[in-house]
Amino acid sequence: MSERLALVTGGAGLIGSHVADLLLTRGWRVRVLDNLEPQTHGGGRPAWIAEGAELCIGDVRDRDHVRSALLGVDTVFHLAAYGGYMPELAKFFEVNSVGTAVLLETIRDRVLPVRRIVLASSQAVYTEGAVRCTAHRLRFPPRRDPERLAVGQFEVPCPECGGRAASVPTPECAPIGGETVYALTKHDQERLALAWARQTGVPVVALRFACTYGPRQSVHNPYTGVIAVFCTRLLNGLPPVLYEDGRQTRDLCYVGDIARACLLAAETSDLDGLAVNVGTGRPVAMRDLALVLGDLLGARIEPEVPGEYRPGEMRALTADIGLARRAGFEPEVALEDGLGRHVAWVRSQGPVGERFAASRDLLKRRGVVHRVGGC
Repeated sequence: MSERLALVTGGAGLIGSHVADLLLTRGWRVRVLDNLEPQTHGGGRPAWIAEGAELCIGDVRDRDHVRSALLGVDTVFHLAAYGGYMPELAKFFEVNSVGTAVLLETIRDRVLPVRRIVLASSQAVYTEGAVRCTAHRLRFPPRRDPERLAVGQFEVPCPECGGRAASVPTPECAPIGGETVYALTKHDQERLALAWARQTGVPVVALRFACTYGPRQSVHNPYTGVIAVFCTRLLNGLPPVLYEDGRQTRDLCYVGDIARACLLAAETSDLDGLAVNVGTGRPVAMRDLALVLGDLLGARIEPEVPGEYRPGEMRALTADIGLARRAGFEPEVALEDGLGRHVAWVRSQGPVGERFAASRDLLKRRGVVHRVGGC
C-alpha cells in the first residue's frame, strides 16, 4: 500500500471529496484543505468527508493555512475554486488566481518536497466550441457578436464563409479566450501553474474539466451546476429556466470519472506540463437535459424559455478527449446512469429550497443576464 500523502484543496466539494475517497481506496493518505464555504455547504462540515481523511479547515488565500496543510505532502490536487455565474469579481480573482499563487509560492519558497500538482482548470477557458461546415475543415470561431445575441441570433456560423456550421469536439489547441470572470481566473491558474512548473521542475498537469455533476453537488448554491438548479426547480413544482433557446450544448461528465482522471494525472508522467480536456466527448442539449431530469424526478414540467442570455457564454462545447484517452482515461458512467445517481442523492437530502429565482434577479441587476431585445 502506498504511503504517499496527498493534499486535496477544496476536498469537501463535489470533485474534491470524490478524489479524496478514491485516493483512500488506493492506499494514499489524504489531507483536505477547505474553508467550507457557507454558500456551497450550507451548514458546516459535510457528512461525506471520509473519516480516513485529515480535515484542515482553512482558506487557500491564507499563507499560514496553506503552509500547514502542505507539511509532508507528496502530491497536491488543487481543486479549491470559486465558481459559477456569481456576480462577484474580486472574490473570483482572490480565491482562484491569488489562492493558486499563494500555494505555488509556498511550495517554491519553502522548498517543500511536493513532487506533482494536479490543477483543476475548466472547459470555460475556450473562446467558443469548434465547428465544421460543408466547405471548411475544423475551425475555431471567435466569441459571438453581442449585437447578434441581442436580437436572438444564437447559432455560431462558420468563421470562414459565414455559412451554417456544426459543432464538433474541441481540442486543446483551440484558442483560449473565455470572457466570464470564472473563465478568466481559470486561465490565470493554468498559465501561472504551467509556467511555474517549467521554472521549478515540479510537474504540473492542468485538467480542463467538462461540466461535472453527481452526488454531493451543492443544492444550496443557485449559481453553480445546471443539473442541481434544474432539480431544485422541478422538486418545487417550477419549470427549469433555459437561457437562449435551450438548444445550447455541453459535455456533462460524472464526478467519479473526473476523479479517476485526477488520479491518472497524478500517477503518469504522460501528461506533465500539459492542459488536458477531461469529459465524455458527447454533447447534451440543455432542453433535453431538463426533460430527462423531469422524467427521473417524476415531475416533467415544460421548461421556461424567457428570451434571456448571458454574454460571454459559449453556444456549444464538447471536449475532444483524445489526449486523455491516449494516457489511459476513458469515461465509464453513461449519462442516464449518472443522472439517476444524482437524482437519487438529491432526493436523499430531504426538502430542498428554490434559490434560483432570487439569484436570477440579482444577475439581471448586475448585468450578467441580458434579455433579447434589451427590454
